[in-house]
This record gives sequence, C-alpha cells and structure tokens, in this order.
Amino acid sequence: MSEPQADEKIDATFRNGSLTATGIILGFSLNFISLWVSNPNDWSRVDLLPMSFLIVGIAIQVKVFADLLARDSLLAAKYDRDRRLFLIGLSIVAVGMGIALLNDILGLSSMRMFG
Repeated sequence: MSEPQADEKIDATFRNGSLTATGIILGFSLNFISLWVSNPNDWSRVDLLPMSFLIVGIAIQVKVFADLLARDSLLAAKYDRDRRLFLIGLSIVAVGMGIALLNDILGLSSMRMFG
C-alpha cells in the first residue's frame, strides 16, 4: 500500500461513514463501561486491570472521534493515522472486556477490594 501524498484528500462521504462507525463503536464502549460501573456487585482489586484498559481504549476512541470531526480529517494521511489509532483503541477496549469476562468466569471479581 502506497503512502498518500501530503495534499491527497479522501471523499467527505467516505469520511462520514467512518465517523458514523466510530461513533457507534464509541457508544457501545461507553455503554459497556457504564453498565459495568453501575453493576451492584462489589468491586475488587482485580477489576482495576480491565478498567484501566477500558479507560485508555475509550480515551483513544474519543480522541479519534474528535479528530474525525476536524476539517483537516479529509487529508488522507491524517485519516489513515486516525484509522490506525482507532483500531488500536478498539483493540485495547476488547482486551479490557476480555479480561473482565475472564475475571467473571474464574470468579475473581467476587473477591472483596477492602477487608
């Protein structure tokens, strides 16, 4: 795959589709963390690891979403960078969800945080 030229632009319609997909996935990530935080179960130290992955991944997704709203996001080089960064953020969120699920399956989340 060749590197885009410095002034090469992508079509606005293409960027808008990516912006929509990014927003939907970001919404899913925020909904997951919201439901997890509002869960009435007690927190434990083991929950800190997946929570940190989720926070970092969501922060990256929010940054990419904001970048895609900028006018210069139509530049191909910037769009490609944001796309790669979004996939990294999505992967980090997926790892956090996987760790949280594994903690639940193994019963590690039932340990008390304090006491």
